[in-house]
Amino acid sequence: MKAFATYNKNTFMQKVITEKEHTQSNKINRYAYILFLVLVVYLIIIKDYEMALTNMGIALVFDPFDATVKWQDRPRYQRVWLITHVAITFLGLGYILFFK
Repeated sequence: MKAFATYNKNTFMQKVITEKEHTQSNKINRYAYILFLVLVVYLIIIKDYEMALTNMGIALVFDPFDATVKWQDRPRYQRVWLITHVAITFLGLGYILFFK
């Protein structure tokens, strides 16, 4: 069984996370990410653009892919997806700050 280790710098303790716990965490993040994107679409439909932008930024907290994989080791489609998400969020922020 594969295990993942996380370290707490303050206490120098090690916690071993099993593969089952790791995959459950990924599923929760993926569902939360999708729910936030659905909320963004709903807020755009009702024309509440500021809240849609806020929730789009918050959705990035829940990485829908495996967060333990380094950025350089991720497949290209994941990097493109996340960079596009960040770009849309920043474009929306720029629009709201300078044109509204």
